[in-house]
Amino acid sequence: MLKIVYPISCGIDVHKKFVVATIATTNSNSVTTYKTKQFSTFTSDLIQLRDWLSLNNCNEVCMESTGKYWIPIFNILESTCRVTLANPKFIKNIPGKKTDKRDSIWIADLHKHGLVRGSFIPPKQIRELRDLMRYRVKLIGFRSSEKNRLQNSLTVSNLMISSVVSDTFGKSASAIIKYAIEHPDNINVDFTKFLHKSMLHKAEQINASMQGTISNEQCSKMNVCLNHYDYINTCMSQLDETISLIANEFTDSIKIVETAPGITYNSAIGIISEIGVDMSVFPDAKHLCSWAGLTPQNNESAGKKKSVRISRAGVYLKPLLIQCANAAIKDKSYPYFRYRYESIKKRRGHKRAIIAIARMLLTCIYNMLSKNEIFDEELYREYLNSARKPLNTNISKMILFLESKGFTISHISDNELTP
Repeated sequence: MLKIVYPISCGIDVHKKFVVATIATTNSNSVTTYKTKQFSTFTSDLIQLRDWLSLNNCNEVCMESTGKYWIPIFNILESTCRVTLANPKFIKNIPGKKTDKRDSIWIADLHKHGLVRGSFIPPKQIRELRDLMRYRVKLIGFRSSEKNRLQNSLTVSNLMISSVVSDTFGKSASAIIKYAIEHPDNINVDFTKFLHKSMLHKAEQINASMQGTISNEQCSKMNVCLNHYDYINTCMSQLDETISLIANEFTDSIKIVETAPGITYNSAIGIISEIGVDMSVFPDAKHLCSWAGLTPQNNESAGKKKSVRISRAGVYLKPLLIQCANAAIKDKSYPYFRYRYESIKKRRGHKRAIIAIARMLLTCIYNMLSKNEIFDEELYREYLNSARKPLNTNISKMILFLESKGFTISHISDNELTP
């Protein structure tokens, strides 16, 4: 018989318009009684749910993370109950006679035995910061889409300025494009007056690249793209102000994370918004890396290993860490990460190597936040110096390799063995 961990527990089946809650009460004889009640997701009814739980002395609540619908319930119960949020695939009921009431009873039964693995729920301020940072990522995507649309219109209109300048949205290029849109009928215009002094040597090429024709349709489209692009930049400025106000409360942690190679101020805020500042919620760095989707999976059956690719977890954190990893391997101040990347890349390729570097960075961040210490470069410098030294043990492998190729090794002196 399974041990009863929570004698009084509640399982909640969550939906958009209503929730079904079941309180499972187990007495000293291991007999369980159930009370089930349905509530709407309006705030007044959720307060009634909270009062109903308090009336039955229930402080342990388990519910599935259905979309965003669990958040209003969690907001009401957070102060009075210990809420366990479960991934639906871990508490899925046996198919058959499946109803909302039976689902809530099933969740309550699993939770009373302590069989539900709870998901990580950061504090409210971190949740607010996470929501803003994720929205900022979306805005950056929208802005990039508008830049691509404008670039497509320029190409269709035979305006090939992107082949001459490195940034189509730089100060000089933007002024040239805006003038071309405002005066689509002007031909053979000298755009030298719009160029920065560092670009004057490209004046002839730029004038040649702008010998195109903008139709009325493309002109209207480009105007919309530019207006939307400017509006998105304004929205991002407003969002950044709000993010800065929240991030000021985690200044010490941000400064610690920022000392790691390849991590900027905005990257540090993004990482903290995903993992928080309290590392005690993760048993160790390996659990954090697995939660972020940076470790291979175990998938073995009948002695055969199947796909062990990384999971799809960490849809916001993982891309951010990969960007930081790409910056870290290019940072000449920290050659260790470049050395590790090159050594893994030879055997496993670029993609696996960059994932390995991202995991190393997250492991560093875990230990830095746990110990409240900045990044210690000397630890990696000592390891790098020892790793680069040739080892005597490799000589025997070299001899075997040469003999396999048909060479005969006659004699090796002790002086030749010394690296």
